Amino acid sequence: MAEPTTTSGIALVATGVSIATLIPGIDGNAVIGAFAGAALMALHSRDVSMPARILYLAISWIMGYLSAPLVMRQTHLQESGVAAFLAAALVIVLTVRLIDRAKTIDITQITSWWRRGGS
Repeated sequence: MAEPTTTSGIALVATGVSIATLIPGIDGNAVIGAFAGAALMALHSRDVSMPARILYLAISWIMGYLSAPLVMRQTHLQESGVAAFLAAALVIVLTVRLIDRAKTIDITQITSWWRRGGS
């Protein structure tokens, strides 16, 4: 049986998602799709702490919703919910990989390339 705090938390999130879809100007399909993608990503992240998962969930949800129109244009998807789901599920993965790759960049190579004029 689930703990009362877990059940209350799930009910609170479900209520928040439901209310967000009723606000004029908000794409309800994108809100729900972004939440589903963010939840999938947060549940799949096993190597991070619970506060980090919650932060990942929030960032993925917001960025999934905001980037749904871009994904729809680039992939010719017709449904904003599917586009938001894909964007939310991938945004943290791609961002973390870019950050890890940026940590390994040798700045001397970039400055020497810049001095040569980029050739």
